[in-house]
Amino acid sequence: MYIIVGLGNPGKDYTNTRHNIGFDVIDALADVTGISVIEKKHKAIIGKGVLDGQKVILVKPQTYMNLSGESVRDIIDYYKVNEEQELIVVSDDTSLDVGSIRIRKKGSAGGHNGLKNIIAHLGHDTFMRVKMGVGEKPKGYDLADYVLGHFSSGERKLMDEAAKSAVDAIRMMMAGDVDKAMNQFNRKSTQQS
Repeated sequence: MYIIVGLGNPGKDYTNTRHNIGFDVIDALADVTGISVIEKKHKAIIGKGVLDGQKVILVKPQTYMNLSGESVRDIIDYYKVNEEQELIVVSDDTSLDVGSIRIRKKGSAGGHNGLKNIIAHLGHDTFMRVKMGVGEKPKGYDLADYVLGHFSSGERKLMDEAAKSAVDAIRMMMAGDVDKAMNQFNRKSTQQS
C-alpha cells in the first residue's frame, strides 16, 4: 500500500496557490484513478483506491502546511505502512524553476515548513518525495506572500503539465523504479513562461 500525500493549505483562499501544488497533484492522481478524495479522516481529506494494481491512499492534510506531520504521522500509524518505502510526499519548491520536478528518496526539509514538520513527526528524513518547482521568489518579496500567491496563466499551464508528469513519476516510483524516475524527471524545465 502506498500513502501519497500532497501538501497544501485547506480553504478556498489557498486554492491554486504555489503552496498548494501538492493538492493539485493529488487531484491529478484522482482524475487518473477515479478515486474520490472526499473522506475526512486523520486530520486530512483522503481517498482510497487502486493505481496500477496497488492499493493507494491519496491524502490532502487539513492541518495547514506547518502542521502537516500531524496528519502524516496519524495515517502512517493507522495503516501501519513502512514510511521509508510506502510514503510519497508531494510539495512545492521555490528553489526549482516553474514546472520542474525533483524526485528524492530522502533529505532535509530545504526550508519547507511542511516537510520540516513531517520529518519532526517521523523522526527521520528517509521518505520519497516529489518536489514541484514553483519558481524562486522575486527580490523584495516576502516568502510567505510569494508561496501563497497565484500562478500567472503561463505558469499555470506549466504547472498543469508538471502535475501530469508528477503522476507519471509517482507511478514509476510505485513500480520500484525510483532511480529511473529520478533520472527521467530530475531535469530542468526547458519551457519558460
